[in-house]
Amino acid sequence: MKKIFIVTGEPSGDKLASKVISRLKVINPNIEYLSVGGENLKSLGIQSIYNLKEVTFLGFTKVLLNIFKINSQINKTVKAIIDFNPDVLFTVDSPDFTLRVAERVKKKNLNIKTVHYVAPQVWVWRENRVKKIKKFIDHILLLFNFEKPYFEKEHVSCEFVGHPLLEQKIKEKIDINQLIEKNKALISVFAGSRVSEINVLMPILLSFIKLMAKNYNDVIFIFHSTVEHRELIKSHIKNNSLINCEIVSDDTIKSYLLKKSIFAIAKSGTVSLEICNAKIPSIILYKMNFINFLIVRMLVKIKYANIINIAANEEIIPELLQSNCNAENIYKVVNEFLNDPLKTKEQVMKTEIILNKFRTIEYPSVLASQALNRFV
Repeated sequence: MKKIFIVTGEPSGDKLASKVISRLKVINPNIEYLSVGGENLKSLGIQSIYNLKEVTFLGFTKVLLNIFKINSQINKTVKAIIDFNPDVLFTVDSPDFTLRVAERVKKKNLNIKTVHYVAPQVWVWRENRVKKIKKFIDHILLLFNFEKPYFEKEHVSCEFVGHPLLEQKIKEKIDINQLIEKNKALISVFAGSRVSEINVLMPILLSFIKLMAKNYNDVIFIFHSTVEHRELIKSHIKNNSLINCEIVSDDTIKSYLLKKSIFAIAKSGTVSLEICNAKIPSIILYKMNFINFLIVRMLVKIKYANIINIAANEEIIPELLQSNCNAENIYKVVNEFLNDPLKTKEQVMKTEIILNKFRTIEYPSVLASQALNRFV
């Protein structure tokens, strides 16, 4: 039986990997798996060698403070891969962790094929990484077509497969009356996929919700959470004695409620594509400590944080970053959108134009699974 070892570094990577592997299990059921993964891969019956949160760190300073622990986990992961002896090592996103694992594995066993999904953002910074990557990665699956030239010019084997978050899902009829009061408008809130992100953004988001409550008493705020972080978000809400907030963890219900929302507020990341795909107007938030911010500002060579804005070279989706990420600014921008239907319509129209450039004829997860299957 053929074997694949999957390495992810955070919940979003776990989610992307699970979409691909669920397709691969259909086209090739005779594969054995082992992973560094989370709840999504676990739902497919794939064991993880340790808890994913052991390698999930946010920001440069956090990485530096945990450098010995991270190195220990890399060594532990490499040993598990070599012992498992897979035909393919499938690494997903989180390049500072997953690519380091792939590099060490390749040095120890050249026969293990390495396929990486979600290319490091060389178009943002450290473009010279491509020359190093080609020494130990056999194939890269790209989310965006504008990434190809960066890798092709260095003769790196790659292909554009698109982003699984853009896949149209089957519509399901869901009874949400027990969760949401009737005649209430919904605003979806995405506070992040890491504990550190959630702890930074939740106080700001809850202060914003208190401001909203003064003028909007007919709104319910839906916090989209992983099962793992549900209690953390719940504790923040409880400590602020807010009753107009709900938390959802089920992916099907989350998708349904997002599509029913009048607006979305999200920490910068891939979830923005899901929001845009649902044709919901939104704003993007991001805040990191000052030292991290200074490092990023020195290294990053693009104007925007959000992939839609980067591709458009225009701030289609408002970005509230660093000092601008506060309750008053969030309220101001959201209030402007809610009171201006034309502004909302224009954003949705512009994001749809950009998304069409990211879409593929076949489902991205199908293309990625077919590519992965060729290496098994």
